[in-house]
Amino acid sequence: MIDKNLTWNEFEKVDMRVGTIISAEIFKEVKNPAYKLIVDFGTLGNLKTSAQITNLYSVESLVGKQVVAVVNFPAKQIANMMSECLILGGLGDDKDVVLLQPERVIPNGTKIA
Repeated sequence: MIDKNLTWNEFEKVDMRVGTIISAEIFKEVKNPAYKLIVDFGTLGNLKTSAQITNLYSVESLVGKQVVAVVNFPAKQIANMMSECLILGGLGDDKDVVLLQPERVIPNGTKIA
């Protein structure tokens, strides 16, 4: 069931931006397979995060890929790293996350409207 009680004002507070993954490596310190990522958000700077996307993506395929992320959540401790953003994806039937991406290259930091 979908909760439809989110107000427009609440939604507008979520800051979603486009960024380019500039670094990806295996996150050895976590329980579930994941990558450590650094994403370039243009004037917002480079932000760190992790993503459990190892079934569908290799480290090599991630570098240079544009993604959509929420950049205004509080930082969250994940193992030995502070995650600074949340990359968005869709949950497929097989429970693997498919990254959300712009359909063409746009400037890093572009706000999702």
